[in-house]
Amino acid sequence: MRTLLSLLFALLLTGCASINLEHDFDPNRDFSAYRSWRWMDKAFVYQPDDARLKSDLTEQRISQALHDQLEQRGLRQTGASQGDLKVQVVLSVDERQDQITTQYGGWGGHWGGYWGGPAFSETRRLDYKVATLQIDLYDAKDGKLVWRGSGEQLVSSQALSPAERERTIRETVTQILAQYPPH
Repeated sequence: MRTLLSLLFALLLTGCASINLEHDFDPNRDFSAYRSWRWMDKAFVYQPDDARLKSDLTEQRISQALHDQLEQRGLRQTGASQGDLKVQVVLSVDERQDQITTQYGGWGGHWGGYWGGPAFSETRRLDYKVATLQIDLYDAKDGKLVWRGSGEQLVSSQALSPAERERTIRETVTQILAQYPPH
C-alpha cells in the first residue's frame, strides 16, 4: 500500500488532472502596499497531522515555487522579523464518498402502458481522496488573513518521478497565485 504522502502528491500534483481553484481576499486592504514577505513561524501545516504526509523535499519544492511566483509579483522574501506579509502553506488530504446509482431494464411507452422487462437500480459507493494545497497570506502588522488561494484535486495512484513532482508543484502554485494580487 502506498503511503499517504505518495497519494497526496500523486493526486494533488498530477499534471493532467484538473485543479479546482478558489481565491478569497480582504477587499479593504491595499495590496500595492505589500512589497515583501516572510514565512510564518509554522510555515507548513498538515491536515491530518500525519508524519506520512510530511516531506522535506516537497516543502523545498513548494517553497521555491512560491518564492519564484511571489517575486514575479513584486514581493521579495525578507528575514524572519521583517516583511509586510507572512506566508503559510496548508496541505491536506480528505477522504470523501459518492454514491452512484445506475438504473437497468424496464421499457415502456406512453400510449400502450408499461411493457418490457423488470426494472432495477444498483447503487455503488465510491471512496476517493482529495488533496488540497492552500496558500495563506497574513498582514505582518496585525496578523490578519488578507489573501487565500487553494487548489484541490483527486488523488491519483500514479507514482511521479522527482522531476514530474517539481513540474507539477510549480504548475499548481502558479495557478493558485494567478489571482494575486486581486484586481
